[in-house]
Amino acid sequence: MPLHLTTATALPEGPADTVVILPAGTTVLPAEAPALPEAARGYAEAQLAAEQKLFAVNLYSHRLYVVVADAKKSVDLTAEQLRKHGHALHAKLKTAKVEALHIVDLTADKQAALPLAEGLYLTAYQFEGYKTDEKNQQPADLQQVVLVGAPEAEVTALANLLSGVVLARDLVNMPYNKLNATMFAEQMAAAGEQAGYHTEILDQARIEALRMGGLLAVNQGSPEPPTFTIMEYKPEGATNDKPYVLVGKGVVFDTGGLSLKPTPNSMDLMKCDMAGAAAMTGVMYALAKNQVPLHVIALVPATDNRPGGPALAPGDVITMHSGLTVEVLNTDAEGRLILADALHFAKKYHPELVIDAATLTGSAMRAIGKEGIVAMGTCGDDTMQELAAAGRRVHERIVEFPLWDEYAEHIKSDIADINNLGKAEAGAISAGKFLERFIEGTPWIHLDIAGPAFLTATDSYRGKGGTGTAVRLLYKFLTSRA
Repeated sequence: MPLHLTTATALPEGPADTVVILPAGTTVLPAEAPALPEAARGYAEAQLAAEQKLFAVNLYSHRLYVVVADAKKSVDLTAEQLRKHGHALHAKLKTAKVEALHIVDLTADKQAALPLAEGLYLTAYQFEGYKTDEKNQQPADLQQVVLVGAPEAEVTALANLLSGVVLARDLVNMPYNKLNATMFAEQMAAAGEQAGYHTEILDQARIEALRMGGLLAVNQGSPEPPTFTIMEYKPEGATNDKPYVLVGKGVVFDTGGLSLKPTPNSMDLMKCDMAGAAAMTGVMYALAKNQVPLHVIALVPATDNRPGGPALAPGDVITMHSGLTVEVLNTDAEGRLILADALHFAKKYHPELVIDAATLTGSAMRAIGKEGIVAMGTCGDDTMQELAAAGRRVHERIVEFPLWDEYAEHIKSDIADINNLGKAEAGAISAGKFLERFIEGTPWIHLDIAGPAFLTATDSYRGKGGTGTAVRLLYKFLTSRA
């Protein structure tokens, strides 16, 4: 179960495991810190004098943890350091089997408790999975984090946002036999019922009626039908006249189709190929739970990509929802085919802005690794700078790639309007250039999250496995416009 974040006006009477956050340069425990015996105080101040940033004082019945908030080059980097302190603190709490922790922020601006709690919460995440043997089950000790003196509304908003991240992580971590396209749609609908947004699921017959040739073509080799899910959150008093539309790639498992992926080290991780769709589900959940006054729609085309039966073959030509024809040179470049149908469908809402997220290309991952998100689009410089600022705030940073006209040459086809595979160079950009053809005339941002969406080794509070990348980024970006 996720951590329970809550507030209190003061520390409880009696022993309580507590962490105090001190400003950089502190060498003497301030009077506001919990009282300590003389020897313990001397130990703590010796640690501060030695410039220790995180340490524990064992008081036997309970513990006092001390975190020093370093002043980094920017407020954003200071917050990120606190999230990482939250990750490191969690290891100490786990060793001590702490069940409840109180956070006391003694910095001047009182802005340190929330990012520390955020790092703790995200580090504490565990995918419950499917273990039945009690020997293999390791339930978490830490159940509650109390932010003393923090505004209740801010703590609740953070908890709801992080619940959206956890939802996205859970969806990504679920294997294909537990999350085919139909099951995924049902999970999105269940999240909507819980959070308060409306969900409509289009089945294969309706997808065929809409002539979504990209989604149907990718689905041809699968024994399971595709789905197209529409999530809509439209609160009373929404501040935007035109909706924001989010689009997530929902390939629930990707074998590569007839352009088969190698395995191991490639195909065995492909349950994560719907991380873009999972992220958009998490964003919708957080927006609705926090009753953000924005009209937002999310679209998720979902299918697996398999080589069975009448599977799409390299060289085939398909007709998309938009009417454009595509020569399919590689069936492992399938994500752009289903996204293209959804992007063109999004235009019917006359949106303020369309944002898609997808684990789209290995090229993006090779370019900037797991440390950032590749972004490109037609939204204009001001909007892209807003998104970059949001990324710095939550440390889900974007790197903008160009969409110069010359890149259109990379996807020219001899027998169709375009093909689905660019050159060996600029693979992430040619994928973006492909998508651009289906969203022309509408402000649009494309996020390629292939690098950070799923990690094979633990990376601080992002953990291992599904990370929920882009949930916090897009939530911060959208709420800044509310």
